[in-house]
Amino acid sequence: MVKKDPEVIEKAKEEINQSNLIMEYFRKNPKREIKHPEIVDWVVHEYNKRTGKIFRDPDRGIRKLAQQGQLIKISKGIYKYDPDFVNNRKLEDFTPAQKEEIFKRDNYKCVICGRGRADGIEIQADHIKPKELGGKAEIENGQTLCAQHNFQKKYYKQTETGKRMFIRLYELAKKNEDKKLMKFCEDVLEVYEKDNINGHIVWKK
Repeated sequence: MVKKDPEVIEKAKEEINQSNLIMEYFRKNPKREIKHPEIVDWVVHEYNKRTGKIFRDPDRGIRKLAQQGQLIKISKGIYKYDPDFVNNRKLEDFTPAQKEEIFKRDNYKCVICGRGRADGIEIQADHIKPKELGGKAEIENGQTLCAQHNFQKKYYKQTETGKRMFIRLYELAKKNEDKKLMKFCEDVLEVYEKDNINGHIVWKK
């Protein structure tokens, strides 16, 4: 029997407790749009009071809960807990029968790259309109994606945000004639272009 590292176990417990603490505050304030500073100040103070430890990264904890569908991101730095939304979101998961029907319709192949089970590739049933945006568990709202493209779809918005950030930073460095920072941004943005990531966001030197 493999023994787990005590430090790993302790860290896992800490993360769970921190997530529970964040959700405790949101559950006490259901359907209320809460700004970042309010929740961060409370969880940091409360975590220290209860454990004597420092809550290192509450921002990350809040973002993670939003990504999991436990919280709704209203806008930058504003989140809300809606128990009806959480319950309905779970109802919008595809059933095994629906997944099979979607796979069969798409010939058990990823609709983006064409690879599938015959190639030894894992396929997944994806919501075309995401659940967090109201997407329903309906066959018409489903598509077959390979694990790679499903992952890319979920995190594509983050790469878009990153590219726009580096473009803004590049323009600022150019304005201030900061050649070192300009070169750094150019190197990063050229990687986006080389790998054809977010090509619809145009960047010019």
